[in-house]
Amino acid sequence: MPAFLFHAMGEQLKIACGVFGAVNFEKQPIFPYIYWGMRAQNHRGHQSHGFLTYDDGKFHIHRSLDLIPKIKTSAIQEWFGRLPGHVGIGNVRYTTSGKCDEKSLIKGTQPVTASKNGFKLAVSFNGNVVNTFQIKKEICKEFPRFSYECDADLICHKLLIELVKGKNLTSAVKACMQEIEGAFSVAGITKDGKFFAFRDPCGTRPLCAGHSEDRTTYAFSSETVGLDINSFQRDFEIEPGELVTVSKDGFNKEKLLNGSRAFCAFEYAYFARPDSRFDEKYVYEVREEFGRNLVRENPDIVKNADVIISLPETGDDSAMGVHEESGLRWERASRRHRYVTERAFILLNKERYATIDRKINILASKVNGKRVIVTEDSIVRGDTTKVVIEKLRRMGAKKVYLFVTFPRIIGPCFYGIDMATYGQLIGSKHTAEEIAKIIGADAVCYQSIENLVKATGFTRNQLCLACLTGKYPTPLAQKIADEMKKRFLKGYEETGRLYEIEEALQSV
Repeated sequence: MPAFLFHAMGEQLKIACGVFGAVNFEKQPIFPYIYWGMRAQNHRGHQSHGFLTYDDGKFHIHRSLDLIPKIKTSAIQEWFGRLPGHVGIGNVRYTTSGKCDEKSLIKGTQPVTASKNGFKLAVSFNGNVVNTFQIKKEICKEFPRFSYECDADLICHKLLIELVKGKNLTSAVKACMQEIEGAFSVAGITKDGKFFAFRDPCGTRPLCAGHSEDRTTYAFSSETVGLDINSFQRDFEIEPGELVTVSKDGFNKEKLLNGSRAFCAFEYAYFARPDSRFDEKYVYEVREEFGRNLVRENPDIVKNADVIISLPETGDDSAMGVHEESGLRWERASRRHRYVTERAFILLNKERYATIDRKINILASKVNGKRVIVTEDSIVRGDTTKVVIEKLRRMGAKKVYLFVTFPRIIGPCFYGIDMATYGQLIGSKHTAEEIAKIIGADAVCYQSIENLVKATGFTRNQLCLACLTGKYPTPLAQKIADEMKKRFLKGYEETGRLYEIEEALQSV
């Protein structure tokens, strides 16, 4: 059994999926573009991957667990034969809905398909559905044997139901936007090869569009790196509540619903690749500003520190910002062992500590006797950070100050990050001072929400900050969070993701 199947929910952050899709209007094989577009985004999902192509009215699918594989030269023609066609979509996935056993992971691998009465549909999805039980009940009326393994199944079947009713694609997508609560960035293909993409009315998860230099190929991608690797030009980000279709003349945009934009702030702090771009800012530039903000907010600690190190690699860009603003030396004394690939959240508890300790190599002579600022992207449970701090202490660090770019997480996420209970969040029940004691730091310094917002270039009401503020952009999520928080504070034992507990949904 692959190592990643030793999964324990909530040990470390995971995001739902990465999406890529493309069409070539000269009927050239699309698979190479899909393959590289997904390889560039494999960081968004390690548990499974899939490719789907369309050719002459048929869908051709390859789905598998684990990372996207390298393809040997001798096997290229085999892959072309397996996935013919000029239109395709791909997906990489982490589990933020459904079960995590091997059988369920295989069933939940995307892209997904659905068919009825001569209608056929395929979609690749990134996000999370909040009103799962409501949508599932509706689908089961039309598909009595419907088996729910991931939220992509809900999106695909709901969209298909609307098409079977006789609605056109625009009306069907609009119905999904109106009736499904949650975050969804979707790329899909209809039975006649029509290629489309859309985002939920809040635009919580990213999705952009671009084209090849000769304008024969058009693509959708969760992140701009999926376009870059294919030498495509980025054209625009799909707006919240917008449907985009593609023809040989280019993109056609339709604004179907007006909603309050709520883009996930965590994309900037943790999930997105540093060389991806949202709006007009590269992610690494925003992270550097996060570091500068932390220096401005904590001048006394900076004054008493000797050196900066980062928890690679997500802390590297903020470390650069701390260095530039403070003048302190950024000592590249922490390095990740590239081929120790086991991830902390997927291991048995007894193995997790040793693996974390092995993954990060710290050069003892560079921290011995020093007062060290450590840059980190976030603290969820605190387990990983605690191990690293203990290691720094063993190596003689005199003081350890943790600079955390993402503010203290106090509430669960309902929109595609697998931190779905209050109990797994150290920040939901402890202050920064208490967290410092628990993980062994001399101080834990979180960036302020105000400065995080300013650095992104968004306004506060354009970002989803629910996990930081407790204020959710959609109504059912707010009701579930409020109700379950009351129970949690009274000692209620959470038994799973809040949006998957039927009792929790029925109580609101």
